[in-house]
Amino acid sequence: MSNFKSKYHDELIANAAYIGTPGKGILAADESTGTIGKRLSSINVENVETNRRALRELLFTTPGALQYLSGVILFEETLYQKTAGGKPFVDVLKEGGVLPGIKVDKGTVELPGTNGETTTQGLDGLGQRCAKYYEAGARFAKWRAVLKIGPNEPSELAIHENAYGLARYAVICQENGLVPIVEPEILVDGPHDINKCAAVTERVLAACYKALNDHHVLLEGTLLKPNMVTPGSDSPKVTPEVIAEHTVRALQRTVPAAVPAIVFLSGGQSEEEATLNLNAMNKLKGKKPWSLSFSFGRALQSSTLKTWSGKDENIKKAQDALLVRCKANSEATLGTYKGDAKLVEGAADSLHVKDYKY
Repeated sequence: MSNFKSKYHDELIANAAYIGTPGKGILAADESTGTIGKRLSSINVENVETNRRALRELLFTTPGALQYLSGVILFEETLYQKTAGGKPFVDVLKEGGVLPGIKVDKGTVELPGTNGETTTQGLDGLGQRCAKYYEAGARFAKWRAVLKIGPNEPSELAIHENAYGLARYAVICQENGLVPIVEPEILVDGPHDINKCAAVTERVLAACYKALNDHHVLLEGTLLKPNMVTPGSDSPKVTPEVIAEHTVRALQRTVPAAVPAIVFLSGGQSEEEATLNLNAMNKLKGKKPWSLSFSFGRALQSSTLKTWSGKDENIKKAQDALLVRCKANSEATLGTYKGDAKLVEGAADSLHVKDYKY
């Protein structure tokens, strides 16, 4: 039994369960200033604060979209921004029944003694930052650990370091009232098959839950954000049903039933692939003690961004594109998606970026 007791105990459990409400999921809009710059440059829009704010206002004020979301992950700048009309984004989200979240890691650095593997920075001063973010209205947090599959990777060292980093982050968040999203992303890069991805995913998740347990993290007040179990990017594709079967089995073997929800990352899949794979998991028969949902960034925003292209006259069409994806993914959490959203321009485009950095 965990002997750690946060004064936020009941609130953490309630918020984690709320985020995992079937029919709802998370919009990841937490791109760092550098990363959102890449997104904006793809549509020839300058990376300045006003344009970053305009894009996020477009997302958060899309009519009808928030009903399909339970959380939105923000970057620090965005947590304090307002709409053009002067309303804080945090209030826009809360009024729409959506919990604001915050990215708290400081990116990855190379792990000495490994073949280019990484560990995530940001534990220094994390408690004070979490307290400040809670004060500003954030109720959950995100920290991304990154692992890669190679001939000898991930190494035991990288698995252990990243699991312990995630566990330290998680307990610091909980001490300060934030539900931690535990994100051990195994990159899709490589020629490996789906069985290799499944084996690595099981090793990584088993290590993460051992570390969370060692650190007395309240599992009921956490969420898991894993990769889907898929073949590597240089390997032939398989059907959503095969991905669903391998992914759910890996989770059944490693993720305790105390965890309320698993919110998948899209990992460079096209918008449509990510939705179809999530839908197939929710249709799959068998034991699933956690709700299976989404925490998508590119797979929710990509066609919206292309449609907007930085032009005011395109805002309505761009918001329509976002609404289509939010609704499709909401249906996928219930296993009722019919594949009718793929007609939107760009929905089937690959979003894979090799060695993806935030």
